[in-house]
Amino acid sequence: MDLSREFGDETTPRNGLKHPTASLFHILFRTLAIVVYLFCTGFGGGFTLTFVLVVLLLAADFWTVKNITGRLLVGLRWWNKVNEDGSTEWVFESRKEGSSVHHSPTEQKIFWIAMFASSLIWLILLIKNLLTFSLSWVVVDI
Repeated sequence: MDLSREFGDETTPRNGLKHPTASLFHILFRTLAIVVYLFCTGFGGGFTLTFVLVVLLLAADFWTVKNITGRLLVGLRWWNKVNEDGSTEWVFESRKEGSSVHHSPTEQKIFWIAMFASSLIWLILLIKNLLTFSLSWVVVDI
């Protein structure tokens, strides 16, 4: 994976995934977080171990989406810039309209479906824990 090129200077093959590793890790971290959340306590892990593992997996997912998969799969990136006066400024970039760069439609679907599906699963788990008064687990769901 060559990250030295200019932003938006990637080319996409007509068939297949151009960035299969990025697509895999985009799905992997968020899926593992949900699997650990659902099954860790059943395998002897308590609330604390589950909480720590889920937070670490979601932190890895956040970093991956922000720095790698957002750029490679859909042409989005952002960062926080601190100005000289100490104020912060959020900078958002996206692939320019009319650009010769075309991202793979399959990779775009993978990116957005994984983003929304995992959020929906966390919402369902949050509602379940609210209805069953498992308030300590609500902290993990949020």
